[in-house]
Amino acid sequence: MITNTTRRFWFLLLSSFAFLVRYRYFNRYFWIPLLILAIGFIWPQKMIIPVKGATTNAWAKDSFWAYPWGTSVTHKGIDIFAERGTAVIAATSGLVVYTFEGGKGGKSVMVLGPKWRFHYYAHLDEVNCFPLQPVRYGTVLGTVGDTGNAKGKPPHLHYAITTPFPYLNLRDDKAVQGWKKMFHLNPDKWLRP
Repeated sequence: MITNTTRRFWFLLLSSFAFLVRYRYFNRYFWIPLLILAIGFIWPQKMIIPVKGATTNAWAKDSFWAYPWGTSVTHKGIDIFAERGTAVIAATSGLVVYTFEGGKGGKSVMVLGPKWRFHYYAHLDEVNCFPLQPVRYGTVLGTVGDTGNAKGKPPHLHYAITTPFPYLNLRDDKAVQGWKKMFHLNPDKWLRP
C-alpha cells in the first residue's frame, strides 16, 4: 500500500532530481554512483531460511520486535534454533561486509544483499567466510552456536535484516522504539512461503 507520505517523499525526490538536471548541477561522475544505487534496488532478491535443514517451526514468528529484550530493549530479529554446529547459510546472495567476534552477537557476519539490505547472522560457533567475499544464497557462512550474550542458552542463529533507507510505512509510534522499525525488516515476513 502506498501512503500519501510515500507519494510526497518520491515526488520531492524526483522533483529535486529534475531541478538538478535542468540546471546542470550534475557532472558525468554523478551518474556512476546513481547507477550503482539503482542496480542495488533492481537486483532481485531470492531468500531461503539461513539454517540448513530448518523449517518455519524453528523460530517464534512473534519474536520480532518482542519487548522487553534485555539491553537491546526490543528484539530486532528472529532466533532460529538448531543443534550446535548446524550450517548457517546465506539467506540471499550478496557481499560479506564484515565478520566480527565480540559484543552481544558474539561471532557474527554481516552480508550486504539486494535492495541495499544488510543481513546479520549472530551467535555463530564458527565463521567460515571473510570480508568482501561474494556469496550466493545457500553459501555456508558458519555454524550455529551460543556466543555473545547467548552464552549458556540453547544454540541458535540470531538473524536480522536492516536497511539504511527508511521504510516510512513501517514506522510504529505505538510500539517501543517504534521509529526504529523503519530500518529493521521482519525476517519472518521474507522467509515464510
